[in-house]
Amino acid sequence: MNSNSILIIAGELSGDVQGGKLVAAIKKMSPDVSITGIGGDNMKDAGMELLRHIREMSFLGFSEVIKHLPLIRQIMNELTEWIETNRPETVVLIDYPGFNLRLAKKAKKLGCRVVYYISPQIWAWGAGRIKKISRLVDHMIVVFPFEEKIYRSAGIKVDFVGHPILEGLKSKLSRDEFFEKHGLKSDKSLVGLLPGSRIQEVEKLYLPMIEAAELMKKELPALQTVTGVSPTLNEKMYSIIETGKDLEHSKAVYDVMQHSDLLFVASGTATLESACLGTPMIIVYKVSPVSWFLGKMLVKLKNIGLVNIVAGEQIVPEILQSEVTATRLASEGLSLLGDKTLMEDTRKRLVMVKESLGKTGASQRAAELIVNRTSSKDDNKD
Repeated sequence: MNSNSILIIAGELSGDVQGGKLVAAIKKMSPDVSITGIGGDNMKDAGMELLRHIREMSFLGFSEVIKHLPLIRQIMNELTEWIETNRPETVVLIDYPGFNLRLAKKAKKLGCRVVYYISPQIWAWGAGRIKKISRLVDHMIVVFPFEEKIYRSAGIKVDFVGHPILEGLKSKLSRDEFFEKHGLKSDKSLVGLLPGSRIQEVEKLYLPMIEAAELMKKELPALQTVTGVSPTLNEKMYSIIETGKDLEHSKAVYDVMQHSDLLFVASGTATLESACLGTPMIIVYKVSPVSWFLGKMLVKLKNIGLVNIVAGEQIVPEILQSEVTATRLASEGLSLLGDKTLMEDTRKRLVMVKESLGKTGASQRAAELIVNRTSSKDDNKD
């Protein structure tokens, strides 16, 4: 095996963002190491050679995955051939479990050391996936403290390193600068619209968010809105959904999170980022009916939003599936904005969520575990 070669696989924007930090940390430790894989602009800019871009991989829900099975098989075959040819000593998998656990099986057979960074949500999927991980993964590097206990009790080598979203999670502009840049009034309330980083999310969620904001403005005429657009998507698709409306866009998503008074945000990592920036939110989630039905059968969780899961209780509202209507979103938004005590209590609970994620430096700690093959609990399997 080639000890100077690492293959890293991330399948969506959140994985690319954290993967970029990991690649940069590995390169800083070992400048000569060759890092190749699937990722996006963040991982590429950090020094990884891309075999495929995440824009080809970002599918939402079971039915969408089924539709793209030929492409998924093609990419899996390409990666298997690449591993056989280049013989990387280590394969690092970042979240994206449906694809990555299948690749782990192939990499393991080919003699690679398999490291999983940012765990699949085994606390949602149950014990079956833990057994598979035990067979296929040599080392779990987790970002939530409660995950460490789950894996260790299953006899899997594991380290909690903290969450990498704490690194670099800050706005670039002050509130006044941000408002001036986008023609907004800094003394008026702002609602941020974050419809997601996948095409399917934006198609399903953006229009109800826009219409909800319009309904809210009828009650609060001074209310302002801004849309955080994903860097992985073409901005034109937002304009098409807006149907001629003159809406302000910002690619500085952290600025939108930081400076909004309230957020409508697609379920995913963005809910945790928004929580760490202390902004109250309403989580919105909608997939195809088939995907929702299958998901309800397989996943046993009271909440789907990461911020609520980490908190262990619902601290921000979740509006799901058929409930995702402009009327429902507007009603929930007006209730939150109109209750200063509730807004302040929510902010305090969000601070507690952030504190539970550990200290900054997760990417550096993960890089050390990957490069040095060490663990703070090297006897986990004994």
